[in-house]
Order: sequence, then structure tokens, then C-alpha cells
Amino acid sequence: MFRLRALYPSRLRVFYSGAVGKDELVTELLNCTGEDHVFSLVSKNKAEYTVYHVSCAMRMLWKFQKEKTDKQRKFDQIKSHPEFLTLRFLAENKTSLMSDGSLLEILYSVLRLEVEHHDSLVQQLTTEGWNRLESFSMPRLARFSERLSEQGLDNSPLMGQIAEIVNQKLDSIEEINVLTTLMICISNLASPRLCDALIEKADVLLDTMDPVYYNSLIQILRFLRSLHYVHHPLVEKCNHMLLQNVPHMEAGDISNLFAQLGKSRNYRHSDFMLAAKQRLIELMETSNVSFIGLTVYWGPSIEQATREKLERTALLIADELNCQQALVVVDTLCNIQSWNFQLIDKYASIIQKNLDVFPTFQIVKLTQQLMSLHYENPELISRLKNRLLFSLQHSVSPKEVSILTHTLSMLPSPCMDEVAISRIDAMLHQCSLSNLHAFTLSIGKWIRSDPTYCYNTPSKFVRLLQTLNRCGRERLQKTDQLDLMLQEIRSISGKWFEETLLEDTIAMIQRLINQVSQSNLPELAHFLARRNIRCTPVLDRIASVALENIHKIHYLAFEQILSPFAFLNYYSPTVDELFDVCIQRFTPHISSIDCFMLVNMAHTLAVANSFPEEVIREIFSVDFLAKLESKLKSQSDFFNKIFGMKLMVLNRAVCLECPQYQVPWIHERFCKQLQKEDSFLASPIQKQIHKMMGEVLGGMNYVREAVLTPYFYTVDFECVLDHRNQAVPYSKLSQLQMTKNRNVHWDSGSADEERKELLPGSRRIAIDFLDSESYCNRSHHVKGEVLMRKRHLEILGYQVIQIPHFEWNSMELSNNDDWKEYLRKKLFTEQA
Repeated sequence: MFRLRALYPSRLRVFYSGAVGKDELVTELLNCTGEDHVFSLVSKNKAEYTVYHVSCAMRMLWKFQKEKTDKQRKFDQIKSHPEFLTLRFLAENKTSLMSDGSLLEILYSVLRLEVEHHDSLVQQLTTEGWNRLESFSMPRLARFSERLSEQGLDNSPLMGQIAEIVNQKLDSIEEINVLTTLMICISNLASPRLCDALIEKADVLLDTMDPVYYNSLIQILRFLRSLHYVHHPLVEKCNHMLLQNVPHMEAGDISNLFAQLGKSRNYRHSDFMLAAKQRLIELMETSNVSFIGLTVYWGPSIEQATREKLERTALLIADELNCQQALVVVDTLCNIQSWNFQLIDKYASIIQKNLDVFPTFQIVKLTQQLMSLHYENPELISRLKNRLLFSLQHSVSPKEVSILTHTLSMLPSPCMDEVAISRIDAMLHQCSLSNLHAFTLSIGKWIRSDPTYCYNTPSKFVRLLQTLNRCGRERLQKTDQLDLMLQEIRSISGKWFEETLLEDTIAMIQRLINQVSQSNLPELAHFLARRNIRCTPVLDRIASVALENIHKIHYLAFEQILSPFAFLNYYSPTVDELFDVCIQRFTPHISSIDCFMLVNMAHTLAVANSFPEEVIREIFSVDFLAKLESKLKSQSDFFNKIFGMKLMVLNRAVCLECPQYQVPWIHERFCKQLQKEDSFLASPIQKQIHKMMGEVLGGMNYVREAVLTPYFYTVDFECVLDHRNQAVPYSKLSQLQMTKNRNVHWDSGSADEERKELLPGSRRIAIDFLDSESYCNRSHHVKGEVLMRKRHLEILGYQVIQIPHFEWNSMELSNNDDWKEYLRKKLFTEQA
């Protein structure tokens, strides 16, 4: 009896879903011309409505709304219509009779019609879906998981159950779009082993994917980004597939790709970016709206002519765009760093008229964009502030609260009320380190803008900061997951972390040192290098784990793994072996590696005084440099300057340390341009040293300041000592001669000619003051780049004296006589 009862609903589902082929009412619904027509049919035939009719009616209501602009959509009117209430009643009473397809379709439609997530209909449909999880096919499970994500249930027990089903039935998934949808939905709850299995399955299904579904490739890369994990083989496969299909992409495809991946850390494939830009140029004339949207992710690299055309077009079509498209234009203007205030004001006014339709996350983004554009409109800013405060007071997510407070702090006069501060205080114990960091930035801005702060020291801000600092330390001290902490600290920077949490972070890493594995090696190494943390036990552990797993590590991860050893100047027999093995495994792939990645690797190796011949010859070949130059055209000026510096440093190092490679010095013009842009400004300590050097040597004409050497090193001070250890004055003639040669690199001939100026036995001394930036964090150990500079100056014929800041500012040197005696020892004793 009970078995028959259990089968009864499912038999009815089959009946309701199977007997609709010849249903005239369905035909009428499908032929409706508008919402009123649908509601009219509901009113006349409600007694005859089955589950399928309800599903069809809901689908048609969404269809008509979808075809309208944001301004024309009337969700509130639809939801309050009496016949919509009839549809709701019918759906709630027939939930158990719905087929799986009808259940998912009705849930999809009611969410699109903006029925609230806590509404009884949404809750009942979701609960019924939960009851059917085990019987759902994998495609339907993927659709259901999407509906859960829309409701903010990514971390719910229900999503956890879906993750377990995926774990059990992963082998049965045969469609890449089904797999990638599930990957995105369960990414927060998937175990490391399941994540590895999902990546392996995606790798297999990509080989069978025909045609290419760009959305699936995007979701794979988003999944990897959500894990903060760069799986190089899978990323490269996605890159290759995208690159192959660029000629067939439409404007919308490329726009979506850039929207999802343009700023992702694990997507840096310059070949694709360059090809996509060329394709955009071809498509640019086809649609003004596409033209607006597609330039968003090129940012400041966009050419001036294209920028001007973009701004003209945007102004012409402003009145034709809806509020969402206007938001895209503001995003575009922000990315291209436009200062066309007429255009900004035009689009801000469009947005202001429709501000109520934007959800919270778009209000946040819009506020940040307008502040970066220095937009000033008191009325709009006041409305934005009120929306943000309202969302802050009702938010229950620590991440959302931190984003909202950070955005509020960007507004003019970001004064916070007690309700908002209490909300923040209540959230602190649930926050990640990155959330806490966002709070410190916000509180710092509030303090600077609060005129009462000076008279209110034990204030709300002080108490909040004290709680915040305590929460940060407790989180580091109590954690037992290294991977989780690496994710949380990866984007944190600034004084708060350095002064409050750095020591606890190092202690945490050392405590969890046994959790260092091949998967977190790149992230951990990147953290140490970026923070200048020379922690020898951790560095030794990285080296040993890397050597043990060298055949499991992708060659593109080697640059990150080697960077702390090079830049923090740490070497040991194990580290030397690691460098040799990485170079051996890296070198065979140099022809297929992205240009920027290859230069980064060579630069890291150069700092470590390693110059693999094949790598160097590849980079300084004519074809490679031409390819690199074309790719740099699609990058921002800032990126080009930073990358140009890196290539110049590599070029200089090769010329000085590997003359046998006969690589030419090609950065003369680049360095001269930098000279024009960057003016030398001596610090107070450098001025003090300069004055005392003159007194020690016998006059200011015995020492020169800010001397530019061949290959464009700037030496803080230079002097010449003869064979008797006496200072040699700089005559006007020699100064003119040196000025003439200062911008010319030395080949064998010019070097000899320059040295002829010195008498036999004389020595040219370079004196550098080393501030705290020259040393590893909280250490007296010089960085690798400082050591490389010393090597190069010695090759150029200098004897190098380094004056560490901690010696010059020590208690032992407390007056002028002490400082002069210190300089005498450096000049005449240590160098004799």
C-alpha cells in the first residue's frame, strides 16, 4: 500500500507531462500577444489548468518581460495581478505533481519575474527540488544548482548535498556545459579531491567539445579563479581553444569573455588578447552599442583616436541606451580614464533617473566608478550614500559588509552613524583577513575625515580598530589550514598588515609548514617574494617540496617558485639544484611560452646570476622582439613602463655578465626617456652624507653626487682615490669628459678610454646609501637586486661601498665626528 502511494505522485507527473501534445489551451497560451492576454486565459480557464499550463503561462509572462527594456518592465504590476496570484496558488498546490522539467521551468520563471527568494512559492519549489535531488538527471541537477546560486544558497547544506552527488556521479557527466555549470555552483563547497577530479574531467571533455562553447571555457577559468589556483595545463588548453576561434567570434562573445576574464589573475594570455583586439577592430563598425561595451577591458591601452571616437559615439547614442547599457558606458569611461565631464555627466543623469532598478552590487560598482572619475553631483551622491547605508544595515554577509563600508569610505565626507558602526562591529568575528583589511582602509578614511576625532581618542574608531586587530591575530593563531590563509592574505597590502599581522603570519606559516605541498608552492613563494620575507625554514621547505615533486609541477609555475630565492638573495645547495632542474625542464618549452612570461622568467634568473643561453638568445632574437613590441601595443602605458624596465634590466645584465652572447644594448633611448621623466631628489640623509664626504675627502670637488654610469645606473656618490689612498679632485676638464660619456655604454674600447683618465693605481669608488627597501623585511640581508647592482658596478670598474641605513642611524653614530670616522673607515680602511 505504501509503495503504491509513493508511486502515485510520480505516475501523475508522467500523466501531466505526457498528455499535452494536443492541448488547445497550451496552443492558445503559446500564441498570446502580451501579459493581459495570458491573464485573460488564466481567468477563463483556471478550473482546467494543469501543472503544464501553469508552467507555460509563467514562461510566457517572462518571455514578454524579457523583450522589454529595463524602463518598460513591470514586475511589480505582474506580481500583484489577481491572475498571477491564481497561478501562484495553482503552482503551490500542484508542486508534488510537477514533472522535473516543469518544476525547474517554473522556478526559473518566478525568479526571473523577481519573486522574492523568501516567498512561499520559491521556498516550496526549492524544497521539492531538494526532495528530488537523487532522481534528477545531471543536466537537471545543473539547472537546479543554478537556481540555488541565484538565491544565494551557494554555501547551503543543499548545495553541499549536490556536491556529494556530483562526486558520486561525476563519471556519468558527458556534456561540458553541464559539468562547468556544476563546477561553478559547487566551487565553494567542493573538497580538494573533488576539485582535482572536476579539473581532470573538464580536461577530458574539452577534447570532445565540438563546437566550442565559449561560456564553458569561461566557466572553467572562473572555477580556477574561485579556487585561487592556476592549473596551467587546463588554462593553456582553454587559451589555445579561444585563440583558435577568435576569427569566428562575434562582438558579444568577445565582450562576454573580457567581462568575465579581462581582469583575472590566472588569465594572462597575450596572444589571445592581441588577436581579440584585432577582431574587435574588424567588428567595431557593426554596432555602436557593441563598440561601447567591447572597449571596456582594453582600458588605458586604447589608442587616442579610438578613445575620441568612443567618446563621440557614446554622446550621440546616450538617449537610446537603457540604464544597464549606461552603466556599461560609465565602466568604459572609468577603464579608459576619460576626463570628458560632459559625457560623464550625461550618463550619470541617465543612471540617476533609474537608480532604484539597480541591485546593491551595481550600486557599489557605480559608486566606485563615479568616485574614480571625480564626479561631483551632491544629489546623486546623497542617493547613492543612502542606498549603501540601507544595504549595510540589512546585510548579513561579512564580505558584503566590508565591500559596502569600503565603498562608503570613498564618498566625500564619509561620516558613519552609530548603527552602521555597530553593524560592522557585530561582523568582525566572522570576517576573513581580506575583509578585516578592507575595514582598516575604511576606518582610516573615516578618522581622517572626522573633525571630532582629535577630541575623542577613546572613540568608536579606536575601539573598532582594537577589536579588528585582535580578530586578525586570533584568526591567524587559531587557523589550521595553510591554503585558506594564503587565499585570504594574497590581496592584502599596506601598513596595517605589515605592522599588526606580519609576525603572526610568519609564525602561522612555520607552524603549518608540513602543509606546504606542490599545489600551494606558487602561492606561498609569491607571498614571500612580494612581502620580502626571508624565512629560511620556509624557503628550505619550498625548495625540498619542489624538488620532490618537480615532475608534477607545470613549467609555467617555475618563475613564481624561484622568485623568492632570487629576489630575497637566498641560496643553498638544495636551492642551486632546484634552479638547475627548473631551467632544464623550462628550456625545451621556450618557443611556446607567452612572451611576457618568458621575459619574467629570464629576469628572475638574471637576478640570481643565471643566464641560460637558449632562453637569452630566444628573447633577444629579432622575431621575438618584434612579436613582443606588437603585443605591448595592446597594454596600458603603466604596464609598458614596468615591463620595459624589466626587459632593460635583463638586457643590461646580459650585456655586462655574458658578453660572449654578443647581445646588443638596445635600451639607450628608453633609459634617456626615463631620465627626462624621473628627476633625482636627494633625501636628507643623502645630503648629510654628501656634505660629510666632502669634509672627509678635503672639499666638495672631491666627490660627485647622483653620478650616471654607463648602462644607466645612478650612483649616490662617486670619488677617486689614487695609489696613495688620497682623494683626486674632479677638474673641469674631467667633468666635461665624463659628462660627455655618461650616457654611453662601455664596450671594450670606450671602457679603456674612460679608464685612461685615472692615474695608474687609482680607484674609482661608488658609494651607495642602502635604505630599508634594499633589505629583506625586518632583516639586514640585502635583496638580490642590490647584490646584482653591486656585481654590475664592479664589472664597470667601480669599487662599491655600501652604507646600510641601520649602521648610519645607529646609536653608535651620534654626532658628526662619529659619522666622519665611519666614512673614513669605509673609504680608506675597508677598501685599501
